[in-house]
Amino acid sequence: MAVRFRVRDLVRNRSWPGRRPAGDVADRVCSELALDLPDEDLGEYLDDCLDLYEPGSKPRCEEAEFLGMVQEAIDRIEEGE
Repeated sequence: MAVRFRVRDLVRNRSWPGRRPAGDVADRVCSELALDLPDEDLGEYLDDCLDLYEPGSKPRCEEAEFLGMVQEAIDRIEEGE
């Protein structure tokens, strides 16, 4: 039987096969998001980033991508991924 894995998943879960503590997950997810969005000032809390975002401040496609990435990061933190 062949074992298949994604390198990103192994890097993401360095304590593999166990899970990381919630604080580590949040730090890691926020760091990944900051790398993906280097020109954005995300602040300390991602929920604030969404609450304080001014709709129409970016082109539509860029805005949808930005909001989707931030929401995905929030969901990953909540799931402990």
